[in-house]
Amino acid sequence: MSLLSPGAHRAAGLADDAALVAAMLAVEAAWPHALAAAGALDAADAAALDRAVRGWPVDLDRLRTGAEDAGNPVVPLVGALRDAVPDDRLARMIHRGLTSQDVLDTALVLIARNTLNRVRDDLGHTARALAALAGRHRGTVMAGRTLTQYAVPVTFGLKAAQWLSGVLDAHDDVEHALRGLPVQCGGAAGTLALVAETGADPVAAARAFADRLGLVWPGLPWHTTRTPVTRIGAALAGVCATTGVIASDVAVLSRPEIAEVREGAVAGRGGSSTMPHKRNPVLAVLVRGAALQAPQLEAQLRLAAGLTLDERPDGAWHSEWPALRRLLELTVTAASQTAELTAGLEVDARTMTARARAASGLLLAERGTPGDPAGYLGASGAFVDTVLARFRTAGADHD
Repeated sequence: MSLLSPGAHRAAGLADDAALVAAMLAVEAAWPHALAAAGALDAADAAALDRAVRGWPVDLDRLRTGAEDAGNPVVPLVGALRDAVPDDRLARMIHRGLTSQDVLDTALVLIARNTLNRVRDDLGHTARALAALAGRHRGTVMAGRTLTQYAVPVTFGLKAAQWLSGVLDAHDDVEHALRGLPVQCGGAAGTLALVAETGADPVAAARAFADRLGLVWPGLPWHTTRTPVTRIGAALAGVCATTGVIASDVAVLSRPEIAEVREGAVAGRGGSSTMPHKRNPVLAVLVRGAALQAPQLEAQLRLAAGLTLDERPDGAWHSEWPALRRLLELTVTAASQTAELTAGLEVDARTMTARARAASGLLLAERGTPGDPAGYLGASGAFVDTVLARFRTAGADHD
């Protein structure tokens, strides 16, 4: 974990090198069973290969060195696995019929699945916290602001409901991405020719491969059709954008001259190296930082997708890996931080209401007559109820 990625410990074990190796080993162990299911390999041999692959003592240093020599980490992994199997006949069967891209793409999909599941859970925690805030503060009047200036009165319940609506949208997008995660299975150039050469049905092998890993067989390999990756990237970037909105609002509203909300107090958090009086909104700052990085990472995935060529791209594919891994790390971290932020958010309803009343002349300028800001809230309450009803309808997704 980098000291320049504060909070990245929240993503530990999800997208690091150890997680990648574990995912690649799971892919290599599943493949012999898929071949056996298609009639291309004896079931006993498949079981022996599974044990050999899963029993390999991981040597990250060897893989890191070999990845530079080969251009990807699968080549040194396969070499190491074959070296570890004393039976030459079985050793030759490891990885047979696959290509490096099949293993690495599928491994990254498995990592994405684990990460998206964690993100979905944290979005559920955030949704529950925001629903509680929206209900509790349905009538808490505050100054509405547009383009940084006073607009008309709103309620903090409406603001929380707007946050909640975005979180529910992001949750839906993550759910959609999880439903269609595909296996990659094409062999050397997307034909599965070596599997067909055994007399087995290569499509049956691909389907069995997907089933073994709990993924979807999309009907053909996607070596140069990178929609699965861009779909994952879009869902992740959307989460960062949604959480960024919440973080930005919290950062502004926690300014001392506004002081309408505060992050929950945690011992040792938010201090300054030089100013002892400070209580910085650290979670909001870090989540906002993730939101500012995510679009460029998603753009890198789309750039790579648009520059694929031949039957395997020369560099475009390789440029996906660090961008996707960083986007996974950022998103799972930001989602976790946002769940903590919203669960502990302190709302100063008294300050909100007092400020709205003091600024009533400006807040009611649109109406043209003075009065109580609480009397000019329009459909705010109905809008809060609409979002809460949606939350309750989707309640099974947020348990």
